[in-house]
Parts: sequence; C-alpha cells; structure tokens
Amino acid sequence: MFISPAYAQDAAAAGGAAGIVMQLAPLMLIFVVFYFLLIRPQQKRAKEHRAMLTQLKRNDRIITAGGIIGTVTKVKEGSEEVEIEIAPNVRINVVRNTISTLIKPVAANDAKPA
Repeated sequence: MFISPAYAQDAAAAGGAAGIVMQLAPLMLIFVVFYFLLIRPQQKRAKEHRAMLTQLKRNDRIITAGGIIGTVTKVKEGSEEVEIEIAPNVRINVVRNTISTLIKPVAANDAKPA
C-alpha cells in the first residue's frame, strides 16, 4: 500500500513538561510584549490625566472632550463639576472627567537683553 498507518503518540513521547512550556512560550512572549507596548503606557497616561484633573485651578485654560475651549472660573471641591467660561459672560458647568487637555501657556521666545 501507498499509505502508511498513523499511530497516536503517548504523552511521554511528546516531550512531557518541556513540551508544554515550549508550547506556552510564544503566548507568554506575546503577553509580555502587549504589556510593555500597550497596557503600561495606557496606565501611565490615565494616571497623569487623573493627576491633571485633581490639580485644576481657577484661570486654567482647558479643552473638553467635546472640543470646547474655555477658562476655569470655579472648581467645586465637593463635586465633580467645574464651571468654565467659553466666551465673555458665557459660563457652563462641565463634569470634571470630560476635561481632556490642559492648555499650557506658551512663553514668548523673545531674546533677553544683554
């Protein structure tokens, strides 16, 4: 006959514990790569965002998640709300977690006099 019979291997012939470790090694490597490239940087960004939200103060310029740019006029300590001014005499209350970015003032690049 041209076809040879195939026999099942027993567990000892497959390599035992070393075979299982070698099969799981690529999965563990993928998890480690995902942790350092995706999970850890995301946790770091979330921690920085929480710190930024707790340090909000009056006259900070912010951008909300909806794209509204405004200036903080009142930070309510016991509440999750922040009052921002988006135009002269136009104030709105936003939830603190919807603030996405704190706009840092840009210093002028003027040369110092000698």
